[in-house]
Amino acid sequence: MTLGFVATAVCLGALAALVAAEVRRDRVGRFRWKPLASLAFVAVPVVTGAVTRDDAEVARWIAAGLVLGAIGDVLLMFESQRAFLGGLVAFLLGHLAYVVAFARTVPPARWIEGGMLVVVAATLVAAAIVLRWLWPRLGAMRIPVIGYVAVITSMVVGGIAVATPLATAGAIAFYASDLAVARDKFVAKDVWNRAIGLPLYYGAQLLIAWSVAT
Repeated sequence: MTLGFVATAVCLGALAALVAAEVRRDRVGRFRWKPLASLAFVAVPVVTGAVTRDDAEVARWIAAGLVLGAIGDVLLMFESQRAFLGGLVAFLLGHLAYVVAFARTVPPARWIEGGMLVVVAATLVAAAIVLRWLWPRLGAMRIPVIGYVAVITSMVVGGIAVATPLATAGAIAFYASDLAVARDKFVAKDVWNRAIGLPLYYGAQLLIAWSVAT
């Protein structure tokens, strides 16, 4: 566990430096600190031994999602449309990996029964509101964004269904961080998108990583 705490501390330290770089619009700082912060959260399930246990299937799916998230992070450092689309695909695949992990923990049939029906309804309403907010600004990105919203909505439902505090909080924080990314890309570029979105995102990835490390 000690190495897991070290990786977490490295992630949080790099995150603080990254946010400071974003506030200063320091592109060099972004390229220095963002990969380090992402590599650190990927390390958590590895250095804690979560991916090598006998019952490591769920942890391996989570680790795959973390790696795909790190790839998306690197792509989003570049500000071209192609890089954004590549990052979107990487994150979408990462969310699918989390969906599989959550489905291995709690069968999907249980995601839509009992009190979870309220959760499903709430997340669908939230997805509709987000799409309505972004729709006039999406242009050619409408189909990819619809697909992405569908997948991350499923991920949030699965994260809540597993009913463990770390996974649930991580899934919800990830959703919130993606709203900041969407606002920055499609609505209004300002420093607050990253100053708020980045801590939410890295916090989410750490929470999800620790959900299988403990």
